[in-house]
Order: sequence, then C-alpha cells, then structure tokens
Amino acid sequence: MPYVNIKITDENVTKEQKVKLIQGVTRLLMDVLGKNPATTVVVIDEVNTDNWGIGGECVTELRKK
Repeated sequence: MPYVNIKITDENVTKEQKVKLIQGVTRLLMDVLGKNPATTVVVIDEVNTDNWGIGGECVTELRKK
C-alpha cells in the first residue's frame, strides 16, 4: 500500500487543485510501479509560510523581498 505525503505552502490551493494532485500521484504510481489505486494513500499537508524555511529564512519573509 503506497503512502505519499505532499507538503505544500498554504497559499490558496483550491480543492480542485488538490484533487488533481491526488489523482495525478495515484495515476503515476499505477503507471510506473503497477500499484493498485484502491490501496494508494495520498495525504496533502498545507504548511503556513511562517512555518516553512528556506536558506535560514521563513517563506513569508522571502516572499516579501
């Protein structure tokens, strides 16, 4: 049973976009690894940009530059 965890910043990602991510990852695992879509789990975690850091700075501050 594949388990995929997608972490994205919480920036107005729509329900439709999330559905496309889930469907796309599920299809990719089926096409590449022959995994059963019925047992493939995809979880999307949305992380506030204050809690996501790159290069020692939080994304909130990086986006202001």
